[in-house]
Amino acid sequence: MQGRGPRANIGPPSIVLGHHKIQENPMTKHAFFCAVAVAALSMTALSAHAGCADPRLPGQQTATPQPTIRFFSNQPNQGHRYGPLLDRIVGTWQVTYTGALAGQAFIQWHSDGTEWENIAYPILGGTICMGDWTAVDENHVRRSHVGWLFANGLPFGYFTETETDEVASDGSWYRGTNYAKFYDLDGNSLGEGGGTAEARRIAAP
Repeated sequence: MQGRGPRANIGPPSIVLGHHKIQENPMTKHAFFCAVAVAALSMTALSAHAGCADPRLPGQQTATPQPTIRFFSNQPNQGHRYGPLLDRIVGTWQVTYTGALAGQAFIQWHSDGTEWENIAYPILGGTICMGDWTAVDENHVRRSHVGWLFANGLPFGYFTETETDEVASDGSWYRGTNYAKFYDLDGNSLGEGGGTAEARRIAAP
């Protein structure tokens, strides 16, 4: 995105897989997912040669283990969803993720405080994520995001991602930083990493 608005001072992102911290360069989000998948496959009996597959195909229909989710809550979201940022953030955006979480996606922010994303990754590995968002103050929003991790066409874990963004006063762009954590189905950590986001609003046709 061309420089509109002040750019935050963001240090070099890094990822942590197991006990190893790796500075980002030139690792992409897809490569990180693959690294997490390899780590998960090494802890299970799954074959690593297939990579990703469609679980609807014959011979891949098996019972899916029930995951141990670490972020369930019975408390309602206390954020200020309907503050002055509502008109500036709600809508459809094209977002570019850099650093450890590199990729491009279409994302929609909804007026009910939910959001969902379709990212440009191979379809068999999963491309849809979702979550909710709140207004932090009159210029910043924070979203919480969740999605499944797949190996051999079967879910082997999940990830959570949080992101805080500055929104342009005219609602034409936002930018911020994010951080993702990856878990297996038992809730054990597989790794984590940070990155940045820059988005431009997609105008209605």
